Amino acid sequence: MNDKAETIIEVKNAKKIYRMGSERICAVNDVSFTIQKGEFCCLYGASGSGKSTLLNLMAGIEKLTSGQIIIKGKSIKRMNEKNLAKFRQNNLGFVFQSYNLLNSMTALENVELPLVFKHMKSKLRKRMAKDMLVKVGLGSRIKHKPKEMSGGQQQRVGIARAFVGNPEIVFADEPTGNLDSKTSKEVMDLIQEMARKNHQTIVMVTHDRRLAEYADKIIHIFDGKVEKIEIKKEGPGEMPFEENAADHLAKEEPVTAILQEQPVTG
Repeated sequence: MNDKAETIIEVKNAKKIYRMGSERICAVNDVSFTIQKGEFCCLYGASGSGKSTLLNLMAGIEKLTSGQIIIKGKSIKRMNEKNLAKFRQNNLGFVFQSYNLLNSMTALENVELPLVFKHMKSKLRKRMAKDMLVKVGLGSRIKHKPKEMSGGQQQRVGIARAFVGNPEIVFADEPTGNLDSKTSKEVMDLIQEMARKNHQTIVMVTHDRRLAEYADKIIHIFDGKVEKIEIKKEGPGEMPFEENAADHLAKEEPVTAILQEQPVTG
């Protein structure tokens, strides 16, 4: 990556503790790292490692117990519910393992949804949604509903929905978890191609090492902590090398506000 690249996400000493009766479970434990604009970053680890919780914290879906997350220079923790929702609409896209499409809507209508929330005029948003469906290879499926499509096609609709508003950052939680290996590769190729073309930042969660290899940076999560960070050298055919996680610790800033908790939908 370019040394002068712009930092778009900073995670600083992030901690998430759940209370179950008298027991305290630390799902994310003092995690710090940075992500550069245009970078494809993977949060990689086994089931239960805390990687999906970390993604939810970054997206503002769950509250931090302590620490802070800075996206585009703004503290997620300082935003109230209304401002956080607006920030997501303007800057973030989401790809879910279970697709999260509305079964009563067509592919076109599902892709239009983020644009509806932006109060975009009907004619423009329909054109943008149709163009995006064509880009993901579903130009002939725009009037089909989710139950009339395969899993791979549904995830392509999900990708189109995530990218249609041209967000700077796309969060993807196990985006190929319900797909076979051939379709998984097609979906990952598509995500990578679209992100590179528009210089968008991808933050993906996976337990599959083959999918992690798509990333420029692989952050290994184990028991809620950053175990190690791999950054791929520039140039084709070169193997990734390991970099000490301490090298990615972000500078601390004071935080006084608490973010409003949102329901998990993915």
